Amino acid sequence: MIDYIIGKISYIGEDYFLLENQGMGFRINTSSNTLMQLIKGEEKQHVFTDLIVREDSMSLYGFVSEDEMRMFKLLLTVSKIGPKVACGILSTLRPVQIQKAIMLKDVTTLCKGPGVGKKTAERIVLELKDKVKGGFTEDESFNELIEPMDNEAIEALVALGYSRYEAQKAFQGTDLTGMTVEDIIKLGLRKLSR
Repeated sequence: MIDYIIGKISYIGEDYFLLENQGMGFRINTSSNTLMQLIKGEEKQHVFTDLIVREDSMSLYGFVSEDEMRMFKLLLTVSKIGPKVACGILSTLRPVQIQKAIMLKDVTTLCKGPGVGKKTAERIVLELKDKVKGGFTEDESFNELIEPMDNEAIEALVALGYSRYEAQKAFQGTDLTGMTVEDIIKLGLRKLSR
């Protein structure tokens, strides 16, 4: 119904952002990966969107990457996976990582998504194995994002009261190779206290 919106980023929250267009402000739910690519005040941000209509609500979900939107829609076709769980998976793994995990039947990797247990991960593999072949590429804009293996440090900062967006933004563009989780947390605290 609404395939995309181009507008100004007026606010970035923990799991959503506000996009102004023609005097209207759209609340768009999204993944951490998309939030990391947004810049508050950006005048002409292009966002691929999907309107989810439920009996008692309407919610708009959106992503900067077309691959992320495609994977979101694929995840929604899996029984018992709703938009929040799909966004959680996309906050933890990039579309190409999800594709590889499905093709390799790597249930452990899929279980990294919040709300995804072994049975859900197995259902994702079973229901999407024939739908994810080809088409997903490594998006260059994701290269500066923190790797999923460093999620432990992110979770620690969130437990200390920082938002997931703040915690991830603190590490953007930082080389964490060879650092222990403890060192990463200390680095994050230093950056966030500035």
